[in-house]
Amino acid sequence: MTRSILVVIPTLNEARTIDGVLSALSKDLPAGCTTTFVVADGGSTDGTAERVSSWPGVQLLRNPRRIQSAAVNLAARTHGGDADVLIRCDAHAVYPPGFVRQLVESLDRNGADAVVVPMDSVGHSCLQKATAWVSDTPVGSGGSAHRGGRRSGFVDHGHHAAFRMASFRRAGGYDETFTHNEDAELDCRQRALGSKVWLDADIRLEYHPRDTFTGLWKQYRGYGRGRSRTVRRHPGSMRARQLAVPVHLALSAAALVLAAWAPWLLVWPAAYLAALAAVSVALAVKHRSACGLLGGPAAFVMHTAWAMGFFGGLLSLRETPWRPGMATPGAEGLA
Repeated sequence: MTRSILVVIPTLNEARTIDGVLSALSKDLPAGCTTTFVVADGGSTDGTAERVSSWPGVQLLRNPRRIQSAAVNLAARTHGGDADVLIRCDAHAVYPPGFVRQLVESLDRNGADAVVVPMDSVGHSCLQKATAWVSDTPVGSGGSAHRGGRRSGFVDHGHHAAFRMASFRRAGGYDETFTHNEDAELDCRQRALGSKVWLDADIRLEYHPRDTFTGLWKQYRGYGRGRSRTVRRHPGSMRARQLAVPVHLALSAAALVLAAWAPWLLVWPAAYLAALAAVSVALAVKHRSACGLLGGPAAFVMHTAWAMGFFGGLLSLRETPWRPGMATPGAEGLA
């Protein structure tokens, strides 16, 4: 019996990278399988749709919601009726040949319902390089397994790559009210319903960080805001490494406010800044590049933006704890 694989690539103004992504993903496909590629475009204005249209056999799908969660749901709903495996890819990542085949083999070999993969951050500009270097350290990621991790195993969460379509549908697909952290929220539902998530450290992709501090700030503020929703929807899902970020910001703010009465409280923010300075120097020495000196400032932006997004989400967004049987917003027709 021939297996059917659906590969979904959400895009929004990815004309510079989409050809390379499609080229890499279409090489060394799994034998005996029917593989369908769908690019779900959120209204690109840079010629992305035109480039996709030049690829024979690649389906171009208009995604009026624009966001990634909606793109994957829409593709699964319109092109995944007979699919056994759903693979999600990003248009701003670099994939090795055989990526699709390796994911399918990993699903089968490990008896998993979903396979997630590590991201190896790489950069071109000086800030990108520094962000990439610090992201793959405990200072940048808190030791997250899918950020440069080298050990395979069952995990709570990771960078989404492949699902058994039955598991994706059973969980209700992505929640389309999430613009960030939709992957972690879906993982919580999958695991609550008995699905197993496998991190395969042998299947890796390269990820390019934001190349401006402004872009980095917006990205991580969105991550923090999304996590604030996930942790309230799924109590107990927040890990110590994530909790440490908003706790640190709260302590630092309190120390600055109270410093006039208790100057010794400034030890906390001073120690943090000293640690970031030490990381910057260590990265510059390790990589023999002055770009490493931007590692500390990049980490500061990531930490602060994430924490402010988290607190902002707690104050401005209401959330109802999830329970089995609840409908997933925007995912009608998937379950």
